[in-house]
Amino acid sequence: MSFLLALAQAAAPAAAPATTPQQGLTSYPAAYFAGATTGTALDMVNRLPDFVLDTGSSVRGFEGAAGNVLVNGERPASKSDALDAILQRIPAAKVERIDVVRGGAPGIDMQGKTVIANLVLKRGGGAHAILALANQHVNDGRNLGGVRLEGSGALTHRRTWEASLHVGKGPDDGVGPGHNEIRFADGRPPFVARINTAGTDLQGQFTAAVETPLMGGRLRLNTYFNQEKFKEPEQDLITSPGSDLQSFDFIQKTYDAEGGARYSRSFGPNTTVELMALRTSRHRKTDSSSADADPSVAGSDASDDFFNLRSSSELILRAVLKQRFGATLSLEAGSENADNKLESHTSFAVDGAPQSLPAANVRVEEKRTESFVKLAWRPISAITVDADLAYESSDLSSRGDVVLGKSLQFAKPRLAVTWNATRGTQLRLRLERVVGQLNFDDFVASSSLASSIGVTAGNPNLNPEQDWVGEAAIEQQLWRGSSLILTVRHFKITDAVDRGPVFAADGSVFDQPTNIGSGTKDEVEATGTLRFDSFGWKGALLKFDVVERWSHVTDPTTHQLRAISNLHPLDWSVNFNQDLPRYNASVGFDLFGGFQQRSYRFNLIENFKLQTFAHPFAEWRPRPDLSLRAELPLINHPHVRLRDEFLVFPGPRSRGGTPDVQERTFTFPYSWYFRIRKEIG
Repeated sequence: MSFLLALAQAAAPAAAPATTPQQGLTSYPAAYFAGATTGTALDMVNRLPDFVLDTGSSVRGFEGAAGNVLVNGERPASKSDALDAILQRIPAAKVERIDVVRGGAPGIDMQGKTVIANLVLKRGGGAHAILALANQHVNDGRNLGGVRLEGSGALTHRRTWEASLHVGKGPDDGVGPGHNEIRFADGRPPFVARINTAGTDLQGQFTAAVETPLMGGRLRLNTYFNQEKFKEPEQDLITSPGSDLQSFDFIQKTYDAEGGARYSRSFGPNTTVELMALRTSRHRKTDSSSADADPSVAGSDASDDFFNLRSSSELILRAVLKQRFGATLSLEAGSENADNKLESHTSFAVDGAPQSLPAANVRVEEKRTESFVKLAWRPISAITVDADLAYESSDLSSRGDVVLGKSLQFAKPRLAVTWNATRGTQLRLRLERVVGQLNFDDFVASSSLASSIGVTAGNPNLNPEQDWVGEAAIEQQLWRGSSLILTVRHFKITDAVDRGPVFAADGSVFDQPTNIGSGTKDEVEATGTLRFDSFGWKGALLKFDVVERWSHVTDPTTHQLRAISNLHPLDWSVNFNQDLPRYNASVGFDLFGGFQQRSYRFNLIENFKLQTFAHPFAEWRPRPDLSLRAELPLINHPHVRLRDEFLVFPGPRSRGGTPDVQERTFTFPYSWYFRIRKEIG
């Protein structure tokens, strides 16, 4: 406790309070963050009370991929450039204020979210650059460094530019030294091996954007390039039976490119037109191989080789008309057209002999159109109604190993009502039909040769999952800067996407993603923000989030009820930050709760468990333009940190039988991360 008291004594007086000019909208001026070690807009967003950053979804299309942060009232005109990376490039000195909208407000597109943060940037300003050098030292001897250069400025009074370049290496924190054991149901001696593995990711990324006046409006052009190489070699030293060596190699190379344009123009004070065009492309090559002893036969050798080459692209054209009718009503109408293409070629061989694999070579195209109308209405000062109606239609075709053509249509209504019951209490209700977007990753084969999963087939004939979602949330302000939010959700699911068997031409059976029918899911979530200034502990901020889930679907193999594959029954996290303005520093930690997940395949059940881990950090700004940051990215129990267990049945699980049990456990290596960041201009 003496340490905490010392921190409290070193902290400065509380920041300037936020202002609430209208119901459901709270403004946090730059002065609110005074005294905090906030060098970027991302730092400021992470310190917002009762706000958790959502970076969006990597789904096809633009409408459904939104995060929950706007910049000057608009979404970033990019899908590939991550929202948190965009916020990290905005200097804190350029932020005039942050408006947080809860439940909706006329003139604000909530992007389907219940809470949105809008960054309002200052106009003008000269050129500004940031140079950051970082290194992560891993206790297995690796030093993984990186350099980031970012800049922004004005070409003329109304023309602006921004660019960033990042090159660096990073570790895969999901693997490390470990233990592999297979216990056989027929009583044979177990297969035991020591695992030696380490994953490394090498990445180079470049982004650039310019914004200029054009024909009475504003035109923004942006581009993005990313090249990435991920390697994860593994060697398993077999200690029983006998002595031998297994080796696994996994190499994945990815090339991404994106170019986009957004044009917006106002016609009077209440009418705005926005046009957007965006094209993305991705080329990915995956090469996975194994040379190992067959665990069921001592002294035997086998080899597997998996190769996949895939190219995908997306072209989006979007038009939106926004109209305000006074201060209490706004309408938005628009349409989005997307053309998605995927070409995938896969080969799989065992001991040099090619194996038949379903959907090994496919060419898939999806043409999708979505039209929508949105309304935000405040009938009285205490109530806001946010309503959407969207209609989606798509034509999906496939050639190659899977030949098909089908058309899909879905209506997607949404109604959200917010009631500010008292000055400190807000109730939010939502009813929505959510249609998930088909994931092209489910269309192609994948491999996990080091585990019992092996090779998974692709399935281009999936239907998107559809959910009717009912949600109720109550937010209660506690004391200044502190509140608690309790949310309950119920999902009624149609065409649930899970796992099921598929048969190859030679009779081999593989696992694949598939639609397994209807189901339900329920969630209870509690989110809290506690600021301790009112109790004399200045500069201390604690945030927490906990979600518990229940689900039921019918297993396609056993036809019995079970949970949805890979759904976490419980997730929780705690973030603590202590600002020390007297020393121009801050310290804190992120604590992530361990979780379990279970997935079901036709012949095995996988139980994955990750232990709770902490991420302490400290940052010091000896000068306003210089910051030093140190982190311990992963701290937890020194022994087993991850356990991956596979129950492998002798055939389909519906036939019963005692399964073999494979257990892979890992202890992640410790590491130190250090970054020096210099601002110029």
